[in-house]
Amino acid sequence: MVALSGTLVSVLPAQSLTADEIAFFTKNGFLHIKNFVGRERVQLFLRELQRVEASWITDKVDKINGTPIKYGRDENGQVIVQRFAFASLFSPVLHAFLRDERLQGLTQLLQPYSGRIGEEEKDGLVVNHYVRTPESSFSRMGWHTDSPRDLFLGQRIQPMLNVGLHLDDCPMSNGGLRVLPGTHKQNTLMTLFRKRQFIDHRPDPREVGFDIEAGDLTIHNGSLWHRVEQSPNLGAASRRRVMYIPLITGAHQPKHAASKTPFYHRLGAKILR
Repeated sequence: MVALSGTLVSVLPAQSLTADEIAFFTKNGFLHIKNFVGRERVQLFLRELQRVEASWITDKVDKINGTPIKYGRDENGQVIVQRFAFASLFSPVLHAFLRDERLQGLTQLLQPYSGRIGEEEKDGLVVNHYVRTPESSFSRMGWHTDSPRDLFLGQRIQPMLNVGLHLDDCPMSNGGLRVLPGTHKQNTLMTLFRKRQFIDHRPDPREVGFDIEAGDLTIHNGSLWHRVEQSPNLGAASRRRVMYIPLITGAHQPKHAASKTPFYHRLGAKILR
């Protein structure tokens, strides 16, 4: 893995990005913003997620608005939700967070397109809980882009951002997000087939990783190739929880209780087993 010369690590106290941040993102397709929220607020979000998780486990919720909920077991053998969907629709706290002006301000990275936070679209506010245990099938994710989902829905690829609020400390040595800088500028063929989507887990000599602290924000272009490296640790030491806020463009297409499960979720379930 290589370090990206001039990697930009920013702090975003206001809702506007600087010219340097926008230029870096335009060139490389990602940003890392430190201390987007404080640790006390991170703990508040974790408590909210635990409350939603307990409710879903009790009620045996398997889908929200057509999107499957992924379950697994933690290091103590307890059932946990490993992939939440539309989490903010079940929490006033998380719903309010999506109204943060700084998040709204990130839509400038989608210009000249008009962007919005898709709270009721796509999969809404997704939360991934990676933990490496013998009974967890969700400890890593292979190389992929976020663009093919539009094609599976019979649409052309729409510009989008994937914004991740990290809820655990995760240095590069403990796995986590890896990106291929600049690949958001490739043609559609390379966006789809540069690597085997979700199947290829091999490190790339050009990839860039991150030293993450709880409360940090990462942003990447939806067409940027990225993956999640598996932690070398087991159990609690491998834990990595991230809330993903979709910033999207195109026609407004909210999901609802009668929404069908998209094909890419059925395919993904087979790949991630």
